[in-house]
Amino acid sequence: MSSGKVLLGVLAGVAAGALLGVLFAPDKGTVTRKAISKKAEDYAEALKKKFDEFLDSINEKFETEKEEVETEKPVAEKQ
Repeated sequence: MSSGKVLLGVLAGVAAGALLGVLFAPDKGTVTRKAISKKAEDYAEALKKKFDEFLDSINEKFETEKEEVETEKPVAEKQ
């Protein structure tokens, strides 16, 4: 699954959750807003963690490919 689809899914989930939370909230508005804010922070942290993992995997793949290219001898030297 592409990272763009994951990001879009997370953002859609946050928006839907916030909307439903406001519509069906049994608590006062201030309590509901704090709960939504906390949930949004949780989602943002999870999204940041996923994004960092994604960047780490890309960086690892890049470094692996870079090492392979550096260890290969140029075509002129092989002859």
